[in-house]
Amino acid sequence: MANNFKEESIEEINIIMQQSQSAFEAYQKTSAEQKALFLEAIANEIEAIGDALLQKAAEETNLPLPRLTGERARTTGQLRMFAEMLREGSWVEASIDTALPDRKPLPRPDLRKMLVPLGPVVVFGASNFPFAYSTAGGDTASALGAGCSVVVKAHPAHAETSEMVYQAIKKAIASSNMPEHVFQHVHGTSFESGKALVKADDTAAVGFTGSTVGGLALLQYSSERKKPIPVFSEMGSINPVIFLPDTLNKNAADLAAQYAGSITLGVGQFCTNPGLMLAIEGEGLDNFYRLLGNGIEDIKPAKMLHAGIHSAYEKKSHAALEQSGVTSVVKSATEAVDIEAQPTIALVSAETFLENHLLHEEVFGPYSLMVSCKNEQELIKVLKSVSGQLTTTVMGTDDDFAGHSSLLQLLPSIAGRVLFNGVPTGVEVCASMVHGGPFPATTDSRFTAVGINAAKRWVRPVCYQNCPDALLPLALQQANPTNIWRLFDGEWKK
Repeated sequence: MANNFKEESIEEINIIMQQSQSAFEAYQKTSAEQKALFLEAIANEIEAIGDALLQKAAEETNLPLPRLTGERARTTGQLRMFAEMLREGSWVEASIDTALPDRKPLPRPDLRKMLVPLGPVVVFGASNFPFAYSTAGGDTASALGAGCSVVVKAHPAHAETSEMVYQAIKKAIASSNMPEHVFQHVHGTSFESGKALVKADDTAAVGFTGSTVGGLALLQYSSERKKPIPVFSEMGSINPVIFLPDTLNKNAADLAAQYAGSITLGVGQFCTNPGLMLAIEGEGLDNFYRLLGNGIEDIKPAKMLHAGIHSAYEKKSHAALEQSGVTSVVKSATEAVDIEAQPTIALVSAETFLENHLLHEEVFGPYSLMVSCKNEQELIKVLKSVSGQLTTTVMGTDDDFAGHSSLLQLLPSIAGRVLFNGVPTGVEVCASMVHGGPFPATTDSRFTAVGINAAKRWVRPVCYQNCPDALLPLALQQANPTNIWRLFDGEWKK
């Protein structure tokens, strides 16, 4: 992961964050339309780089061009989505309760509330998404949309790709007449540079996608500040999938094909990879596991993102498979070479799983563990034993759902997204998506990292009481020229 980019010193990082604060003070005063045009300009500049950007990302990450092409489209689509959010306007949650001077026994003052941006946001690029969760990804797009300035720490695994996107953003800053330092970019491989970014006095919030160790370290740095700041870390998740009996008996072959593909999609390098499968023991489970194993055997190993992720996969998968009680291990029939990951599944009893917490840990890669339960009560016990998740999935027929109501009622307490008869891999970018979940899937389960509501991470509510109209933000002024929806004395109006 070595690169030729200079790592900024702590003194330089402090200056960068001071510049970001100055840019924020100017940027938050720009209109919603100006911000929207800026976000669209970034999308246009990224697309203007053309195939050179895709080729560089493929070279640095081992990801195939079709995957990267789709991810670039998702990235530019997100930028344009937040531009539309700005134009529509209701995201600021403007509400106005006009004065009631004659109310008895006490008059009501004029009260107006809306969301305002926090300040400079530090974003840490993710290794497994060089576009959509990195330099101009969802954290950056949502923070800029919310009116915050942004400093991105490039992920060293795709530093040159990140630099190319940064140059595109610089062009958009110039063409849109935005403050020069509204977006800044730093490189670095040391923990000290990340620590300095979080602890800098001018940093207002942090966005991170990566490992549990990394996310918790950033949270710790925040807690050590004189003024703690919010850290929105998306961390590990094993995304449990429940296979109910009737569907296993009726649909085993289709389910096996579906999940062999999901487990190995992108070499298993998705935060929503189905790393844990649960089912009640019986012929249906035996048949499903056999068919799933056949599918896994047929899938060839493929290169992982970089040597560090491959080393962690080898270490964690071997540690899990060597645990007592882990049986019926099935791997790809093709041997892995270099930094290729060998697709693997294994079987364990619920009793063993409950007793051994190591088996609960995420193995990031094309790996999944099947837990065989004696009955629904034991399955529920297993599900309750896992920590917070990004997703949980249930596969079943209508008869299954009718017969397992207690299980289904538990699912929303486990994860931020509950799926029925599908696979967790694949995250739709839209207003209804929740990409978050109870700790330790994320550090704050009240928010999503995907969709327009991702902007809510970077804002806070402010109430203006008896404020002269001319001093109010445009969204709260009586003669509102901004076409923003407002809750006006209990009724939504433009």
